[in-house]
Amino acid sequence: MSSNAEQPATYSGWQAERMGVIGNLSGPGFALVAAAAIVALAPIYQRSWSTLLISLPLSALLLALAYGRVLGLTADEWLLLAVRHQISVATKKNLFLSGAFAPRNPKTGDQPMDLPGPLARLRILDAADGQGGRLGVVYDPTANTYTAVARVVSPGLALVDNERQNARVGGWAAFLRAQCKEDSPIVRIAVHQRSLPDDGAALRAFTARHTAPEAPTVAKESLAELMQTAGPVATIRETYLSIALSASRARLAIKGAGGGQIGAAAVLVRELNAMQGSLSSAGLQVQEWLAPRKVAQVIRTAYDPHSQLEFADRNAAARDADWQGTAAGVDPALAGPSAAETGWSVYRHDGAYTVSYQVRNWPQSQVFATFMQPLLRPRQNARRSLSLVYEPLGPSVARRDLAKEKTKRDTARKVRAKTGRAESEDERREAVTAREQDRARASGHGVARFTGLIAVTVTDYEQLETACAELQADASAAGIEVRRMWGGMDAGFAAAALPLAIGLPERRIF
Repeated sequence: MSSNAEQPATYSGWQAERMGVIGNLSGPGFALVAAAAIVALAPIYQRSWSTLLISLPLSALLLALAYGRVLGLTADEWLLLAVRHQISVATKKNLFLSGAFAPRNPKTGDQPMDLPGPLARLRILDAADGQGGRLGVVYDPTANTYTAVARVVSPGLALVDNERQNARVGGWAAFLRAQCKEDSPIVRIAVHQRSLPDDGAALRAFTARHTAPEAPTVAKESLAELMQTAGPVATIRETYLSIALSASRARLAIKGAGGGQIGAAAVLVRELNAMQGSLSSAGLQVQEWLAPRKVAQVIRTAYDPHSQLEFADRNAAARDADWQGTAAGVDPALAGPSAAETGWSVYRHDGAYTVSYQVRNWPQSQVFATFMQPLLRPRQNARRSLSLVYEPLGPSVARRDLAKEKTKRDTARKVRAKTGRAESEDERREAVTAREQDRARASGHGVARFTGLIAVTVTDYEQLETACAELQADASAAGIEVRRMWGGMDAGFAAAALPLAIGLPERRIF
């Protein structure tokens, strides 16, 4: 990061984790290289030179499968995705039906919250927020995490002076750094923003409040018709902050708070209350920590965009003290879609279609804090969702990981020097960045893993590829390289279109 009193701060230094067993090779990739070596050497040991005509082309094919890249993935990764997807299609596990088809508890006859694919294990718990209200906690029994979701607002960065812009970004950095403590129970922090057509609820509520009772009947009817037929003409943004607590890391605190899910929820609430000051310093105003029905509504409107208008009207009516109808939000048991189908390149859910993208490369040059604004540029033909998922690392873990990162890159440079291979500018920059990150950590800065995911949703299939092309153009304008999540669209939707703090893979150490 660089800044001065006259210019806004600029940022750079992002780099991908090196996951390979040797170099950038994965486990299957290393096995392919080993197989290629064995096939190439077999004719020598057998003293059968005629078999070279077969072994050498086969060895070259194996090496191509190991080192070749198509859209950022190796051949063995594509093969794994294709096989998994075909098995899912053959067994019809790519199809999801809810409602009357949802499974029931054989003892009680109740239908639990019914979500598709990777979300099927989640449950929404009802907990006290410590201030007399209710808090919706998303429980993941597989990862043993408890997640709370807040709806937040921020004054933004685009229309403020450089000093305030730098202060707000610095406040957010300080908030993340505060979570990079040893054995912190907070394992995930996610920021989720949606750009979607205005539902018109605010306009209709304003009109209802300012319509005189003595107004002519014809005028009232004309106005009501206009409200119903004019349709959304503006775009709004919804921003959510998700905090995930690890029950494994906080087991002693949970035990002291009563144990079980009640104790975990109490510890989570305590952590949320401790964050209020740092969130305010970052310029984030928490409108509300979502109750169970509000969490379910956020999930439901992502799966069924057509329901947004219905819920907006219901929520507006529920604010009336005399309201006797359905409460605001959605029953958690109804949070999921009625039907969904996972395709190779698109995810179909209820009346909408979604394509998910993963950010593969962040800008290599210095950029301003507003560089991601093009990704949420208003579009009338599509809805966009952006999720940034952070994993704060404790000091000891960060020190160990950065040391391994430096060792890997230094070893690779020495090997290239011995083999006479010239070092590329990208490789030189990566080595410099690794050293700078370790230097910053040693001076007290926090280290966090993070990823970015983007979803594009349309209700008209004919508009889907146009919306995708627009997103890719906007990503290019922001200096970001995105990749379509082929073969994993259901998992991509869960990570990109929902504010549940998922989508960052477990750290693999080789």
